[in-house]
Amino acid sequence: MASTTASRIVPASPERAWQLIGGFGSLPDWLPNIRSSTLDEGGRVRKLLTRDGETIVERLIAFNDVERHYSYTIVQAPFPVTEYLATLRVHTVARDAGISEVQWSGRFTPRDVPESDVVAHFTGLYSNGLDALHAALS
Repeated sequence: MASTTASRIVPASPERAWQLIGGFGSLPDWLPNIRSSTLDEGGRVRKLLTRDGETIVERLIAFNDVERHYSYTIVQAPFPVTEYLATLRVHTVARDAGISEVQWSGRFTPRDVPESDVVAHFTGLYSNGLDALHAALS
């Protein structure tokens, strides 16, 4: 099983950052590559439509509003992985209440591709997403 993590300091309090990213259907609000998000099964499944017209279906596995994190798996996606589990989390930064650290991490098993290629893909996806979040909060 492979894994990767990206994190970014963003110019917003943990509460404000979580308000933007904490909703399971909120990806289109801050992630430019996601055109739409439709929630099903009482908000536990999201169907994402990308700018390229691809569909991604993800299932919410864990959600903690107090600790500001959620975890999800991929049900359907054009990625060559199985056993995908990712977590999006907002951390408090002790020295400054006006900033926070957002961490996006995932683990997965590559399917028919080199592990390094899939790790690079998700590292880039998470890093670019957190850059977009930084811009949205600026």
